[in-house]
Amino acid sequence: MKLLLDTHLLLWAAGQPRRLPAVARRLISDPRNELVFSVASLWEITIKRALGRDDFRVDPARLRRGLLDNGYTELVIAGAHAVAVDGLPALHKDPFDRMLVAQAVIEGITLVTSDPVLEQYSGPIRKV
Repeated sequence: MKLLLDTHLLLWAAGQPRRLPAVARRLISDPRNELVFSVASLWEITIKRALGRDDFRVDPARLRRGLLDNGYTELVIAGAHAVAVDGLPALHKDPFDRMLVAQAVIEGITLVTSDPVLEQYSGPIRKV
């Protein structure tokens, strides 16, 4: 199964795996699953790091390299993803999270998240 990790799960998987919920750890460690990260997550990390957010201190270039080196697949943002955001209900205010939902829907990839608001969207979303 293809799994798109939301930004916080991605950060935890890369640098603080003990923070991951047990279900997320099992999904990530299952070799049958293909792990995917979105360019939207890198963009979010870059912006929030520049704003001085304590939870976004990681160097996005190093994170990207580490993810690729560890077998993750990078998902770019396509025009279809951007357009799909327009069709989403306004349940979540964060534009990066909305993009992740749109990408999951368009690509048919399961978005794995610990965010209860994202779970409210219809589509391939799994809360852990």
